[in-house]
Amino acid sequence: MFGDISKAEKIYIACGYTDMRKAIDGLAAIVQQNFQLNPFQNSLFLFCGRRRDRIKALYWEEDGFVLLYKRLENGKFQWPMNAEAVRSITNQELRWLLEGLSIDQPKAVKKVKIEGGF
Repeated sequence: MFGDISKAEKIYIACGYTDMRKAIDGLAAIVQQNFQLNPFQNSLFLFCGRRRDRIKALYWEEDGFVLLYKRLENGKFQWPMNAEAVRSITNQELRWLLEGLSIDQPKAVKKVKIEGGF
């Protein structure tokens, strides 16, 4: 299917600003050179411009890249601007981001992984 990003195993967000004039090749180069990640893996890579009202998503679909672009008509994305160059986020954090919320929700209940049994 064209652009079915729900099949992505991991979601990576490029913290800080990205030049939104970059197209597929430029964004794939950032993934490889700046983040030392493989743009051909089954992952979704997200980028945001300086104005924080538009994002681009890069996704490899076995036969080519899909580039998705979203521009908000009103408001801004709560894009992380911390020192991390790239950060892995969950599907829930992606939903928060696209809904205009911060991906760092201080009151959200975090899932607990329990190693071993009782």
